[in-house]
Amino acid sequence: MSPGPELAYKAVTMTTASSDPENTAARHVPVLLAEVLEQLGPRDGETYIDGTFGAGGYTRAILEAADCRVIAIERDPSAFAAGQALVQEFGGRLTLVPTTFSNMAEAAQQAGCEAVDGVVLDIGVSSMQLDDAERGFSFLRDGPLDMRMSQEGLSAADVVNTTDEGDLADILYQLGDERRSRAIARTIVKARSDAPITTTRALAAIVERVLGRPRPGDKHPATRTFQALRIHVNDELGELSAALTAAERLLKPGGRLAVVTFHSLEDALVKRFFNDRSGKQAGGSRYLPEPTAPRRDSSFRIVNTRGVTPNKKETDANPRARSARLRVGLRTEAPAWQTRADP
Repeated sequence: MSPGPELAYKAVTMTTASSDPENTAARHVPVLLAEVLEQLGPRDGETYIDGTFGAGGYTRAILEAADCRVIAIERDPSAFAAGQALVQEFGGRLTLVPTTFSNMAEAAQQAGCEAVDGVVLDIGVSSMQLDDAERGFSFLRDGPLDMRMSQEGLSAADVVNTTDEGDLADILYQLGDERRSRAIARTIVKARSDAPITTTRALAAIVERVLGRPRPGDKHPATRTFQALRIHVNDELGELSAALTAAERLLKPGGRLAVVTFHSLEDALVKRFFNDRSGKQAGGSRYLPEPTAPRRDSSFRIVNTRGVTPNKKETDANPRARSARLRVGLRTEAPAWQTRADP
């Protein structure tokens, strides 16, 4: 596995006027926006779900492309509050629901919708979250070791200060592909015996003790550790798995599911889902609910087998987008597959 730059970014921050990040106006532009719009093809009278609202970039673009409706989902209370301005701007065409995208079926029902024409998911943490030191997502800014997108439940500090050494090493290895996971976990446990680890800077310094300080131009040694903890704290792979199966049930025949990922764990899960549902692959994933036997008719047709990546113009303007990949599936008329997670 090869994680993307620093963590997983779902929006680019474009700054103007000043080079000081504390004194600039930030504009958030979603990655692969033109490609997502081309694949969704918004039409008048249709309904779409933006499962990862963030700063509202995809939502705005969809609503401006056609006289359609968007049901947007946002688990982050801060982003949800900021999104109310967009709700007012587009009147009754935008419904913003405060929940996780794994609950998109419930969100759609709450909005009075039983089926939709398209779903877009942009997986990862936003630039707004990364750039806010108080959220604790980034080792580049010192702040509380939090990482909770919903601002509820166990924080990253809770995890590093209470998790058994062996389990902590497994988290770092399985979700961050950190080859020195056991040494890092051992050092964390030793450090927390002296004092709780409560800040991003403290955790980054602990990782540096094991891996050394980064050389100019190199990826920071704490990248994989922070990625693994964030994925674990927010159950990102479990959420993504549930969202994919929820989208399968909600999409009308001919509807499209567009998913943008930023690192190989997420991309592999999405690729396996589409391969499985299109009849190309019999294998499963520990993150995807196992379909019940016998095999069903294909519920998706893969639109772009290899996925779409940003062009040079976009990556030059936004280095954070380099690891992004868009995969799209077209919903067939076959019923959604029943899984063992179904009631």
